[in-house]
Amino acid sequence: MPLPDSGREADDILTELDEYKRGDVAWKQGKAFSLAYFAGPEALRVADCAYAKFSSDNALNVGAFPSLARIQSEVVDIVRHWTSGDDDAAGFMTTGGTESLLLTVKAARERGRAERGITTPNAVMPTTAHAALEKGCAYFGVESRRIPVDAAWRADPQRMADAIDDETVLLVGSTPQYPQGVIDPIPEIAALAAERDINCHVDACMGGVTLPHLVLLGEFVPPWNFDIDGVTSISVDLHKYAYTTKGAGVLIHRTKRLRQYQTYITDNWLGGVYGSSGVLGTKGGGAMAAAWAVMQHLGRDGYLDLTRRARRAALALGAAVDAHPELVLRAPPDTTLLAFGAVDEGRLDVFAVADELWAKGWYVDRQSPPPSLHCTVMAGHDDVLGSFIDDLGRAVDIAIARKARGDVGTYGTIE
Repeated sequence: MPLPDSGREADDILTELDEYKRGDVAWKQGKAFSLAYFAGPEALRVADCAYAKFSSDNALNVGAFPSLARIQSEVVDIVRHWTSGDDDAAGFMTTGGTESLLLTVKAARERGRAERGITTPNAVMPTTAHAALEKGCAYFGVESRRIPVDAAWRADPQRMADAIDDETVLLVGSTPQYPQGVIDPIPEIAALAAERDINCHVDACMGGVTLPHLVLLGEFVPPWNFDIDGVTSISVDLHKYAYTTKGAGVLIHRTKRLRQYQTYITDNWLGGVYGSSGVLGTKGGGAMAAAWAVMQHLGRDGYLDLTRRARRAALALGAAVDAHPELVLRAPPDTTLLAFGAVDEGRLDVFAVADELWAKGWYVDRQSPPPSLHCTVMAGHDDVLGSFIDDLGRAVDIAIARKARGDVGTYGTIE
Protein backbone atom coordinates (compact mmCIF):
# COMPACT_ATOMS: atom_id res chain seq x y z
CA MET A 1 0.00 0.00 0.00
CA PRO A 2 1.70 3.25 -1.12
CA LEU A 3 1.44 6.42 0.93
CA PRO A 4 -1.32 8.66 -0.46
CA ASP A 5 -0.14 11.69 -2.39
CA SER A 6 -2.35 13.97 -0.36
CA GLY A 7 -3.40 13.64 3.28
CA ARG A 8 -6.81 12.14 3.97
CA GLU A 9 -9.60 13.46 6.14
CA ALA A 10 -9.46 12.30 9.76
CA ASP A 11 -13.00 10.91 9.80
CA ASP A 12 -12.30 8.89 6.64
CA ILE A 13 -9.18 7.37 8.20
CA LEU A 14 -10.90 6.49 11.47
CA THR A 15 -13.84 4.92 9.63
CA GLU A 16 -11.44 2.74 7.67
CA LEU A 17 -9.72 1.64 10.87
CA ASP A 18 -13.11 0.63 12.26
CA GLU A 19 -13.56 -1.49 9.16
CA TYR A 20 -10.15 -3.08 9.70
CA LYS A 21 -11.27 -4.16 13.18
CA ARG A 22 -14.44 -5.81 11.97
CA GLY A 23 -12.91 -9.29 12.03
CA ASP A 24 -11.19 -8.97 15.41
CA VAL A 25 -12.34 -10.89 18.45
CA ALA A 26 -15.03 -9.10 20.50
CA TRP A 27 -12.97 -8.95 23.67
CA LYS A 28 -15.12 -6.30 25.34
CA GLN A 29 -18.01 -8.77 25.16
CA GLY A 30 -15.98 -11.46 26.94
CA LYS A 31 -15.28 -13.48 23.79
CA ALA A 32 -11.49 -13.62 24.30
CA PHE A 33 -9.94 -16.04 26.78
CA SER A 34 -6.53 -14.54 26.01
CA LEU A 35 -4.67 -11.40 24.93
CA ALA A 36 -7.08 -8.65 26.07
CA TYR A 37 -8.57 -7.78 29.47
CA PHE A 38 -11.69 -5.72 30.15
CA ALA A 39 -12.77 -4.24 33.47
CA GLY A 40 -15.78 -2.40 32.08
CA PRO A 41 -16.46 0.66 29.92
CA GLU A 42 -15.65 3.23 32.59
CA ALA A 43 -12.21 1.76 33.34
CA LEU A 44 -11.53 1.66 29.60
CA ARG A 45 -12.61 5.30 29.24
CA VAL A 46 -10.28 6.34 32.06
CA ALA A 47 -7.42 4.42 30.44
CA ASP A 48 -8.03 5.88 27.00
CA CYS A 49 -8.24 9.45 28.29
CA ALA A 50 -5.10 9.10 30.41
CA TYR A 51 -3.25 7.48 27.52
CA ALA A 52 -4.21 10.34 25.21
CA LYS A 53 -2.89 12.93 27.69
CA PHE A 54 0.57 11.33 27.68
CA SER A 55 0.66 9.51 24.33
CA SER A 56 3.61 11.49 22.93
CA ASP A 57 5.47 12.10 26.18
CA ASN A 58 8.75 10.25 26.64
CA ALA A 59 10.10 8.73 29.85
CA LEU A 60 13.56 8.24 28.32
CA ASN A 61 14.49 11.37 30.25
CA VAL A 62 12.15 12.19 33.10
CA GLY A 63 14.07 15.40 33.68
CA ALA A 64 11.94 16.76 30.88
CA PHE A 65 8.83 14.87 32.01
CA PRO A 66 8.86 14.80 35.83
CA SER A 67 5.19 13.78 35.73
CA LEU A 68 6.25 10.40 34.31
CA ALA A 69 8.85 9.97 37.05
CA ARG A 70 6.11 10.47 39.62
CA ILE A 71 3.72 8.13 37.80
CA GLN A 72 6.34 5.41 37.60
CA SER A 73 7.33 5.80 41.24
CA GLU A 74 3.74 5.57 42.45
CA VAL A 75 2.88 2.58 40.24
CA VAL A 76 5.99 0.69 41.33
CA ASP A 77 5.18 1.46 44.96
CA ILE A 78 1.73 -0.09 44.61
CA VAL A 79 3.32 -3.22 43.16
CA ARG A 80 5.89 -3.18 45.98
CA HIS A 81 3.04 -3.46 48.47
CA TRP A 82 1.35 -6.22 46.45
CA THR A 83 4.59 -8.22 46.49
CA SER A 84 5.46 -7.55 50.17
CA GLY A 85 8.62 -5.65 49.31
CA ASP A 86 10.20 -3.57 52.07
CA ASP A 87 11.40 0.03 51.76
CA ASP A 88 14.56 -1.07 49.93
CA ALA A 89 12.65 -2.87 47.17
CA ALA A 90 12.86 -1.01 43.87
CA GLY A 91 11.91 -1.40 40.25
CA PHE A 92 10.85 0.17 37.01
CA MET A 93 7.84 0.04 34.77
CA THR A 94 8.30 -2.03 31.62
CA THR A 95 6.25 -2.61 28.50
CA GLY A 96 5.01 -5.89 29.97
CA GLY A 97 6.00 -9.45 30.72
CA THR A 98 8.35 -10.05 27.82
CA GLU A 99 10.49 -7.00 28.55
CA SER A 100 10.40 -7.78 32.29
CA LEU A 101 11.63 -11.32 31.67
CA LEU A 102 14.29 -10.21 29.19
CA LEU A 103 15.59 -7.82 31.82
CA THR A 104 15.44 -10.55 34.45
CA VAL A 105 17.88 -12.63 32.42
CA LYS A 106 20.04 -9.61 31.67
CA ALA A 107 20.22 -8.62 35.34
CA ALA A 108 21.17 -12.14 36.40
CA ARG A 109 23.89 -12.30 33.76
CA GLU A 110 25.30 -8.92 34.80
CA ARG A 111 25.30 -9.80 38.48
CA GLY A 112 27.03 -13.12 37.81
CA ARG A 113 29.65 -11.38 35.71
CA ALA A 114 30.26 -8.55 38.20
CA GLU A 115 30.21 -10.50 41.47
CA ARG A 116 31.49 -13.93 40.45
CA GLY A 117 33.33 -13.43 37.19
CA ILE A 118 31.01 -15.78 35.29
CA THR A 119 31.55 -15.78 31.52
CA THR A 120 29.41 -18.78 30.48
CA PRO A 121 26.22 -18.25 32.49
CA ASN A 122 23.22 -20.56 32.61
CA ALA A 123 19.65 -20.29 33.86
CA VAL A 124 17.80 -23.23 35.43
CA MET A 125 14.04 -23.19 34.97
CA PRO A 126 11.14 -25.60 34.52
CA THR A 127 9.77 -26.46 31.08
CA THR A 128 6.67 -24.44 32.00
CA ALA A 129 8.56 -21.15 32.50
CA HIS A 130 7.47 -18.53 30.00
CA ALA A 131 8.93 -18.46 26.49
CA ALA A 132 10.10 -14.88 27.04
CA LEU A 133 12.74 -16.24 29.43
CA GLU A 134 13.98 -18.46 26.61
CA LYS A 135 14.04 -15.37 24.42
CA GLY A 136 16.08 -13.55 27.07
CA CYS A 137 18.58 -16.38 27.20
CA ALA A 138 18.92 -16.26 23.42
CA TYR A 139 19.32 -12.48 23.39
CA PHE A 140 21.85 -12.27 26.22
CA GLY A 141 23.96 -15.38 25.70
CA VAL A 142 22.74 -17.35 28.70
CA GLU A 143 22.38 -21.12 28.45
CA SER A 144 18.81 -22.23 29.09
CA ARG A 145 18.55 -25.39 31.16
CA ARG A 146 14.94 -26.58 30.98
CA ILE A 147 13.96 -29.01 33.73
CA PRO A 148 10.98 -31.42 33.50
CA VAL A 149 8.07 -30.66 35.81
CA ASP A 150 6.39 -33.13 38.14
CA ALA A 151 3.13 -34.99 37.52
CA ALA A 152 1.12 -31.98 38.73
CA TRP A 153 2.90 -29.69 36.23
CA ARG A 154 4.82 -27.90 38.99
CA ALA A 155 8.53 -27.15 39.02
CA ASP A 156 10.62 -29.96 40.54
CA PRO A 157 13.14 -28.38 42.96
CA GLN A 158 15.23 -31.54 43.28
CA ARG A 159 15.69 -31.82 39.54
CA MET A 160 16.48 -28.12 39.40
CA ALA A 161 19.07 -28.55 42.13
CA ASP A 162 20.74 -31.30 40.13
CA ALA A 163 21.11 -28.93 37.16
CA ILE A 164 22.76 -26.08 39.09
CA ASP A 165 26.51 -25.58 38.80
CA ASP A 166 29.08 -22.86 39.44
CA GLU A 167 28.00 -21.00 36.29
CA THR A 168 24.30 -20.80 37.21
CA VAL A 169 23.11 -17.21 37.56
CA LEU A 170 19.32 -17.58 37.65
CA LEU A 171 16.56 -19.83 38.96
CA VAL A 172 12.93 -19.26 37.99
CA GLY A 173 9.52 -20.17 39.35
CA SER A 174 6.08 -18.98 38.25
CA THR A 175 2.92 -17.97 40.11
CA PRO A 176 1.12 -19.32 38.24
CA GLN A 177 2.93 -20.84 35.31
CA TYR A 178 1.06 -20.13 32.10
CA PRO A 179 0.50 -23.51 30.38
CA GLN A 180 -1.52 -25.31 33.09
CA GLY A 181 -2.18 -22.49 35.55
CA VAL A 182 -0.53 -23.96 38.67
CA ILE A 183 1.80 -22.27 41.17
CA ASP A 184 5.38 -23.48 41.43
CA PRO A 185 6.93 -24.28 44.85
CA ILE A 186 8.64 -20.92 45.28
CA PRO A 187 10.04 -21.43 48.81
CA GLU A 188 11.96 -24.53 47.74
CA ILE A 189 13.30 -22.87 44.58
CA ALA A 190 14.25 -19.71 46.47
CA ALA A 191 16.08 -21.78 49.10
CA LEU A 192 18.27 -23.23 46.35
CA ALA A 193 19.11 -19.72 45.20
CA ALA A 194 19.71 -18.36 48.70
CA GLU A 195 22.10 -21.20 49.50
CA ARG A 196 24.22 -20.23 46.49
CA ASP A 197 23.58 -16.45 46.58
CA ILE A 198 22.24 -16.35 43.02
CA ASN A 199 19.18 -14.71 41.52
CA CYS A 200 15.74 -16.24 41.98
CA HIS A 201 13.01 -14.70 39.88
CA VAL A 202 9.29 -15.18 40.45
CA ASP A 203 7.32 -14.73 37.25
CA ALA A 204 4.08 -13.33 38.62
CA CYS A 205 3.09 -11.66 35.37
CA MET A 206 -0.20 -13.58 35.48
CA GLY A 207 -0.73 -13.73 39.24
CA GLY A 208 0.92 -10.67 40.74
CA VAL A 209 -2.34 -8.72 40.95
CA THR A 210 -4.66 -11.66 41.57
CA LEU A 211 -2.74 -13.40 44.36
CA PRO A 212 -2.65 -10.57 46.95
CA HIS A 213 -6.35 -9.95 46.38
CA LEU A 214 -7.21 -13.63 46.72
CA VAL A 215 -5.56 -13.47 50.15
CA LEU A 216 -7.75 -10.50 51.05
CA LEU A 217 -10.75 -12.52 49.90
CA GLY A 218 -9.83 -15.23 52.39
CA GLU A 219 -8.43 -17.82 50.00
CA PHE A 220 -5.30 -19.82 50.72
CA VAL A 221 -2.40 -18.78 48.52
CA PRO A 222 0.95 -20.61 48.62
CA PRO A 223 3.95 -18.42 49.56
CA TRP A 224 5.23 -16.60 46.48
CA ASN A 225 6.58 -13.09 47.18
CA PHE A 226 9.38 -11.17 48.92
CA ASP A 227 8.31 -12.66 52.24
CA ILE A 228 10.39 -15.65 51.08
CA ASP A 229 14.13 -15.43 51.67
CA GLY A 230 16.00 -15.91 48.41
CA VAL A 231 13.48 -14.30 46.06
CA THR A 232 15.42 -11.51 44.35
CA SER A 233 12.96 -10.20 41.74
CA ILE A 234 9.30 -10.43 40.73
CA SER A 235 7.57 -9.46 37.48
CA VAL A 236 3.97 -8.28 37.54
CA ASP A 237 1.99 -7.38 34.43
CA LEU A 238 -0.48 -4.53 34.76
CA HIS A 239 -2.03 -4.93 31.32
CA LYS A 240 -3.31 -8.34 32.39
CA TYR A 241 -5.20 -8.58 35.68
CA ALA A 242 -4.73 -4.92 36.59
CA TYR A 243 -6.84 -4.33 33.45
CA THR A 244 -4.70 -1.46 32.16
CA THR A 245 -3.80 -0.47 28.62
CA LYS A 246 -1.39 -2.72 26.75
CA GLY A 247 2.27 -1.94 27.29
CA ALA A 248 2.48 -1.80 31.10
CA GLY A 249 4.26 -4.04 33.55
CA VAL A 250 6.66 -3.82 36.48
CA LEU A 251 9.91 -5.60 37.27
CA ILE A 252 10.73 -5.14 40.95
CA HIS A 253 13.86 -6.21 42.81
CA ARG A 254 14.37 -6.99 46.48
CA THR A 255 16.97 -4.21 46.79
CA LYS A 256 18.17 -1.15 44.92
CA ARG A 257 21.57 -2.82 44.65
CA LEU A 258 20.06 -5.72 42.71
CA ARG A 259 18.06 -3.33 40.55
CA GLN A 260 21.26 -1.73 39.22
CA TYR A 261 21.99 -4.85 37.16
CA GLN A 262 18.80 -4.27 35.16
CA THR A 263 19.90 -0.85 33.92
CA TYR A 264 22.30 0.23 31.21
CA ILE A 265 24.47 3.34 31.02
CA THR A 266 27.18 4.49 28.61
CA ASP A 267 29.02 7.61 27.52
CA ASN A 268 30.91 5.82 24.73
CA TRP A 269 29.64 8.04 21.94
CA LEU A 270 29.51 11.75 21.13
CA GLY A 271 26.03 12.37 22.49
CA GLY A 272 26.66 12.43 26.24
CA VAL A 273 25.59 10.09 29.02
CA TYR A 274 22.87 7.66 27.93
CA GLY A 275 21.03 5.75 30.62
CA SER A 276 18.13 3.35 30.23
CA SER A 277 16.08 1.29 32.66
CA GLY A 278 14.93 -1.20 30.05
CA VAL A 279 15.33 -2.65 26.60
CA LEU A 280 13.76 0.39 24.97
CA GLY A 281 15.20 3.87 24.88
CA THR A 282 12.13 5.93 24.19
CA LYS A 283 9.54 4.95 26.75
CA GLY A 284 6.06 6.11 25.81
CA GLY A 285 4.14 7.83 28.56
CA GLY A 286 0.70 6.74 27.40
CA ALA A 287 0.68 3.22 28.80
CA MET A 288 2.36 4.40 32.01
CA ALA A 289 -0.26 7.07 32.62
CA ALA A 290 -3.12 4.74 31.69
CA ALA A 291 -1.85 2.16 34.18
CA TRP A 292 -1.66 4.72 36.97
CA ALA A 293 -5.12 6.05 36.12
CA VAL A 294 -6.85 2.65 36.01
CA MET A 295 -5.21 1.56 39.27
CA GLN A 296 -6.39 4.76 40.95
CA HIS A 297 -9.85 4.38 39.41
CA LEU A 298 -10.37 0.79 40.52
CA GLY A 299 -8.71 0.94 43.93
CA ARG A 300 -8.55 -1.97 46.33
CA ASP A 301 -12.30 -2.60 46.32
CA GLY A 302 -12.41 -2.62 42.53
CA TYR A 303 -9.62 -5.18 42.32
CA LEU A 304 -11.25 -7.30 44.99
CA ASP A 305 -14.44 -7.41 42.96
CA LEU A 306 -12.64 -8.15 39.69
CA THR A 307 -10.58 -10.88 41.35
CA ARG A 308 -13.66 -12.43 42.96
CA ARG A 309 -15.50 -12.56 39.65
CA ALA A 310 -12.54 -13.92 37.69
CA ARG A 311 -11.83 -16.60 40.28
CA ARG A 312 -15.49 -17.64 40.44
CA ALA A 313 -15.64 -17.96 36.67
CA ALA A 314 -12.39 -19.94 36.54
CA LEU A 315 -13.63 -22.43 39.12
CA ALA A 316 -16.96 -22.78 37.33
CA LEU A 317 -15.28 -23.40 33.99
CA GLY A 318 -12.91 -25.89 35.58
CA ALA A 319 -15.84 -27.76 37.10
CA ALA A 320 -17.68 -27.82 33.76
CA VAL A 321 -14.65 -29.19 31.93
CA ASP A 322 -14.01 -31.73 34.66
CA ALA A 323 -17.60 -32.98 34.39
CA HIS A 324 -17.52 -33.34 30.59
CA PRO A 325 -17.01 -36.98 29.55
CA GLU A 326 -14.84 -36.07 26.53
CA LEU A 327 -12.58 -33.49 28.20
CA VAL A 328 -9.83 -33.64 30.80
CA LEU A 329 -8.72 -30.72 32.96
CA ARG A 330 -4.93 -30.55 32.97
CA ALA A 331 -4.91 -29.26 36.55
CA PRO A 332 -7.32 -27.54 38.93
CA PRO A 333 -6.73 -23.79 38.52
CA ASP A 334 -4.65 -22.29 41.31
CA THR A 335 -5.69 -18.81 40.22
CA THR A 336 -7.60 -17.90 37.06
CA LEU A 337 -5.80 -19.86 34.33
CA LEU A 338 -6.67 -23.36 33.19
CA ALA A 339 -6.04 -25.76 30.34
CA PHE A 340 -7.87 -28.84 29.14
CA GLY A 341 -7.51 -31.55 26.54
CA ALA A 342 -9.30 -34.61 25.18
CA VAL A 343 -9.81 -37.77 27.19
CA ASP A 344 -9.23 -39.73 23.96
CA GLU A 345 -7.07 -37.77 21.52
CA GLY A 346 -7.79 -40.28 18.77
CA ARG A 347 -11.52 -39.59 19.12
CA LEU A 348 -11.41 -35.84 19.71
CA ASP A 349 -8.99 -33.22 18.40
CA VAL A 350 -9.22 -30.24 20.75
CA PHE A 351 -7.85 -27.95 18.07
CA ALA A 352 -10.93 -28.74 16.00
CA VAL A 353 -12.95 -27.70 19.06
CA ALA A 354 -11.07 -24.39 19.03
CA ASP A 355 -11.95 -23.94 15.36
CA GLU A 356 -15.63 -24.46 16.14
CA LEU A 357 -15.46 -22.04 19.06
CA TRP A 358 -13.82 -19.41 16.86
CA ALA A 359 -16.66 -19.85 14.36
CA LYS A 360 -18.91 -18.79 17.25
CA GLY A 361 -16.68 -15.82 18.03
CA TRP A 362 -14.80 -17.34 21.01
CA TYR A 363 -11.00 -17.11 21.05
CA VAL A 364 -8.99 -19.57 23.16
CA ASP A 365 -5.27 -20.28 23.09
CA ARG A 366 -3.98 -23.56 21.62
CA GLN A 367 -0.92 -25.17 23.13
CA SER A 368 1.13 -28.34 23.16
CA PRO A 369 2.48 -30.67 24.34
CA PRO A 370 0.09 -32.13 25.32
CA PRO A 371 -2.57 -30.82 22.90
CA SER A 372 -4.64 -28.45 25.02
CA LEU A 373 -6.90 -25.45 24.94
CA HIS A 374 -5.97 -22.70 27.35
CA CYS A 375 -8.29 -20.17 28.98
CA THR A 376 -7.18 -17.04 30.75
CA VAL A 377 -10.37 -16.35 32.69
CA MET A 378 -11.19 -12.73 33.46
CA ALA A 379 -13.86 -10.89 35.40
CA GLY A 380 -15.99 -10.28 32.32
CA HIS A 381 -16.27 -14.00 31.70
CA ASP A 382 -18.38 -14.33 34.82
CA ASP A 383 -21.29 -12.84 32.87
CA VAL A 384 -20.95 -14.95 29.71
CA LEU A 385 -19.61 -18.24 31.04
CA GLY A 386 -22.88 -20.13 30.61
CA SER A 387 -22.94 -19.31 26.91
CA PHE A 388 -19.31 -20.35 26.52
CA ILE A 389 -19.86 -23.67 28.28
CA ASP A 390 -22.88 -24.38 26.07
CA ASP A 391 -20.92 -23.56 22.91
CA LEU A 392 -17.98 -25.62 24.15
CA GLY A 393 -20.23 -28.66 24.53
CA ARG A 394 -21.65 -28.18 21.05
CA ALA A 395 -18.17 -27.69 19.59
CA VAL A 396 -17.03 -30.99 21.10
CA ASP A 397 -20.05 -32.80 19.62
CA ILE A 398 -19.47 -31.29 16.18
CA ALA A 399 -15.74 -32.07 16.18
CA ILE A 400 -16.41 -35.71 17.11
CA ALA A 401 -19.25 -36.12 14.60
CA ARG A 402 -17.16 -34.68 11.77
CA LYS A 403 -13.92 -36.38 12.88
CA ALA A 404 -12.45 -32.95 12.35
CA ARG A 405 -8.80 -32.04 12.73
CA GLY A 406 -7.95 -28.51 13.75
CA ASP A 407 -5.16 -26.02 13.29
CA VAL A 408 -2.49 -26.22 15.99
CA GLY A 409 -2.15 -22.42 15.94
CA THR A 410 0.53 -20.35 17.69
CA TYR A 411 0.85 -18.49 20.97
CA GLY A 412 2.56 -15.58 19.23
CA THR A 413 3.02 -14.72 15.56
CA ILE A 414 5.81 -13.11 13.54
CA GLU A 415 3.79 -11.82 10.59
